[in-house]
Amino acid sequence: MAYMVKRNFLLHLWAIFGILMIMWLTISVEALPIPFPPKPKKVKCNLIQYIGCYLVWQFCPVQCPSACLMDCATCKPVCSCNYPGAVCQDPRFVGGDGITFYFHGKKNQDFCLVSDGNLHINGHFIGKRNPKMKRDFTWVQSIGILFKNHQFLVGAKRTSKWEENVDHLELSFDGKSIFLPHNGGAKWQSTKGQNVMVTRTSNTNGVTIEVAGNFKVTAVVVPISAEESRIHGYDITDEDCFAHLELSFKFYRLTDKVDGVLGQTYRSNYVSKVKMGVTMPVMGGHHKYVCSHLFASDCAVSQFHGHRMMLGIGSNDSAAEYPVLKCSSGIHGNGVVCKK
Repeated sequence: MAYMVKRNFLLHLWAIFGILMIMWLTISVEALPIPFPPKPKKVKCNLIQYIGCYLVWQFCPVQCPSACLMDCATCKPVCSCNYPGAVCQDPRFVGGDGITFYFHGKKNQDFCLVSDGNLHINGHFIGKRNPKMKRDFTWVQSIGILFKNHQFLVGAKRTSKWEENVDHLELSFDGKSIFLPHNGGAKWQSTKGQNVMVTRTSNTNGVTIEVAGNFKVTAVVVPISAEESRIHGYDITDEDCFAHLELSFKFYRLTDKVDGVLGQTYRSNYVSKVKMGVTMPVMGGHHKYVCSHLFASDCAVSQFHGHRMMLGIGSNDSAAEYPVLKCSSGIHGNGVVCKK
């Protein structure tokens, strides 16, 4: 009898202990901080002609929390990487024909994205080599834009730790740095006759550059997040978050001779060369698009002749007036201004 009483007592004791343990674990789990996803970026309409939407702020859609544009006509934010003229991610292009393709290029090289008579755009690729693959993981760190006798630089500064409220943009026009106040809607305009307008799309890391009657580009600096690195196997470390540009181009007067990785897709007779129906349609032939530096127009498919106006001669050296510099930010080439 005594044995049964002792046994029942121990069973009840273990039951009480088990209930207390469950309660303690429940309280401990509830006390842990919940990892919320980063807050989506906000964008607004800066076009005063859209009275009902002018200066209205909206959050980016969940599909593109860090890269969207405000469509002032509908007053809704749209994912900028899904429209023709987009260059995003590991470079993923949306051509003028609406077809999506990838162009990987090679890290630490410059490639011609668009080349026409009076417009030439190069991209500087950064990246990492994956030992399990035969190619580099690459991203567009900066672009060099040539038009008439001018040069415009848009770049992402190299950074180890990403901070959203710190501006990682590098901007210069004809070799001179551009300063913009850190508030959305802030503007910079070139001197009369050059028709260059730069507008911040957010307090930091987002701008549009427009040359009246020629082109408009929206650029956003973004990092490679830990989640992206894990999913795609980028193996990004704390030494470099590989800040890069996500771009959206709009062209106003390209000719049917336009070429370049993206430019050729705007020709009326262009037929896509990428293999359709696959997960990642890739455009090859990078040797045709490689150029010697960010402001060079010497790629094999170059159509640009604006440099003749710049130099006053028929030379192909589009940047002979500008010394070659290499900046600690990782941006380098002719006509680049470095800061101490």
